[in-house]
Amino acid sequence: MATAIVKETASIKHAVSIINSMDMGKFPRLLSRIFQKLHLKAERSFSEEEEEKLQAAFALDKQDLNLVLETISFILEQAVYHNLKATVLRQQLENIHLEQSKVEAFVNAWEISGQDTVEKFRQRILAPKKLETTAWQLNLQMAQSTQAKMKSPQAVIELGVSSEDTKSLEKVFVEFNHEELLEFYNKLETIQAQLDSLT
Repeated sequence: MATAIVKETASIKHAVSIINSMDMGKFPRLLSRIFQKLHLKAERSFSEEEEEKLQAAFALDKQDLNLVLETISFILEQAVYHNLKATVLRQQLENIHLEQSKVEAFVNAWEISGQDTVEKFRQRILAPKKLETTAWQLNLQMAQSTQAKMKSPQAVIELGVSSEDTKSLEKVFVEFNHEELLEFYNKLETIQAQLDSLT
């Protein structure tokens, strides 16, 4: 059996019981709308006014509606993160005791919008910042009046980072002492080894 991507917590159980009681005629449209906005981090799926209409349409109070919207978004985000096949998503939803008609609605929405949403998430995650330039310098503080033999080398790395939305170059300065630089270098080596193993 596949590992559960959605654990059956008390909150999930409560949300599932509400979802199971929701009007099946309106539920697929709700899923479709959540899918459309899922990749937009800063944007809510529904405005305040739309949420009031949803409360009336599904006969839910504000707290239950928020729980349902958050749970549906969480399930879909997990499906995106794990890039689930429709059959695996179906099994995951059945494991948390979602009724069959709602499972079918999720799976149908996933088959229609899943891959497009996965691609939008990839672009959001990988494309917002891009490293354009690098530079470095070594600062060596020799002695102070209190410590005549002290040497304190500091490496300063300048990263020129651009973001697609602004198209401007932002400079980020990172300062390392010897130990910090060595730790950073080792992490880069690990990342490089992982990248090499994938190519």
